[in-house]
Amino acid sequence: MVGRRMRRVGVYCGSSDRVDPMMLDAARAFGALLASRGVGTVYGGGRVGLMGALADGALAAGGEVLGVIPEQLMAHELGHEGCTELFVVAGMHARKMMMASLADAFVALPGGYGTMEELFEVLTWTQLELHRKPVGLLDVGGYYHHLRAWVAHAVASGFVRPLHADLLVCDDDPGRLLDRLATVELPGIDAWIRDR
Repeated sequence: MVGRRMRRVGVYCGSSDRVDPMMLDAARAFGALLASRGVGTVYGGGRVGLMGALADGALAAGGEVLGVIPEQLMAHELGHEGCTELFVVAGMHARKMMMASLADAFVALPGGYGTMEELFEVLTWTQLELHRKPVGLLDVGGYYHHLRAWVAHAVASGFVRPLHADLLVCDDDPGRLLDRLATVELPGIDAWIRDR
């Protein structure tokens, strides 16, 4: 498939183990899928929850895994020591900046507050053309059904412009999501300004 080259994908996901095992399996499978495509994984560096499952899946399939974890979390022994490379940074802002610089695209798997905060930050950066990197949402088991409905509601209510309606690429199939991220057309800020 012709499209942008994705050497590494930044993945945002939850760190809780107290979730449906299906979610952990999906994270593990997504890591393995990235590795099978020769795409490196960039993630938050954790060894627990979906984070740990994602890294384990990619590593078991021979993939490159770059973890970026704040010192505070590393001090609680939450870092994944098996990563290809584990970067320990000063805090959350440094973590997000490093992940953004290392990745060519971003995908959110199921997660909580932190996942949402990271997802919408990089999505806004794409919208503002601070980078030209696509952002996707892997909707595992309908987890993001209500979020997808909110995006449609925000468009209908005039808070998100129609040309940005598909800026967040959503799919429930991981392979198809990666294919779409490789070929999605990203509107530039000029089109947004003209659309005021």
